[in-house]
Amino acid sequence: MSDPHGPVLITGAAGGIGASTAARLAAGGMTVYATARRPEALGALEDAGCRTLRLDVTDEESLRTAVREITAEHGGLGALVNNAGYGAYGAVEEVSPDQLRAQFETNVFGLVRLTQLVLPHMREAGRGRIVNISSMGGRLVFPLGGAYHASKYAVEAFSDALRHEVTPFGISVSLVEPGLIRTGFGATAGDTLAAATSPRSPYRPLADAVEHRMTRTYGSTLAAGPEPVARAVHRALTARRPRHRYVVTPAARVLIHTRRLLGSRAWDAYLRRQFRTPGTTAR
Repeated sequence: MSDPHGPVLITGAAGGIGASTAARLAAGGMTVYATARRPEALGALEDAGCRTLRLDVTDEESLRTAVREITAEHGGLGALVNNAGYGAYGAVEEVSPDQLRAQFETNVFGLVRLTQLVLPHMREAGRGRIVNISSMGGRLVFPLGGAYHASKYAVEAFSDALRHEVTPFGISVSLVEPGLIRTGFGATAGDTLAAATSPRSPYRPLADAVEHRMTRTYGSTLAAGPEPVARAVHRALTARRPRHRYVVTPAARVLIHTRRLLGSRAWDAYLRRQFRTPGTTAR
């Protein structure tokens, strides 16, 4: 089914969730602009019927150029899927200011700025859809993920505020909250954790426990491929009344529900059991 609202722009489409979503939407007849910092990584999506553009969400001129090119051809965007993001892991004490800024530049500030650039045309058209790829990590927190979780909590808050502001103009805003998805995310998170935690760090035992659990979990049946996320985005773009939130994967639904039921002390005790380090006991 083709999209009645106009072309769709997807950020971070070089692989994983972004690539799967772009291919699915194009297969459904939508005009899809798949973007990435390295457009040479988008060849398979060109073959799948997508148009491709270079777009670096941390570069203002890159954002403006992409929006300008699409607007010149189509008069504006029908939908925006803010997908670009990554996970920077490390103890709060040891994450550098530069690492924290980089995390927010990609996961939050780029998302906000691109949204600001497409909104005027959507308002004038009286329609549009914005889908922000958040995470179950925007609803609950795991140790050593302070920078990443803070960025996703920011995406959640921004999206809720935005929805209230633009609904009167016929624009919908949906959050898609994936759980464990088999993409490059887990490997990147593990790499940043290893780089941020020296062998002599007091947080090294916890980092080892988190990295071990992360490797096991992302390789287990609890993790899903990116296709369920692509289906959720498709629903958010085509439903007559799109939901405010789409939680993806059963594991994410269980964990979010569990966190909602448990108080902070009980949740902390649960995490201590999950990420137990040598010489410690769960309390």
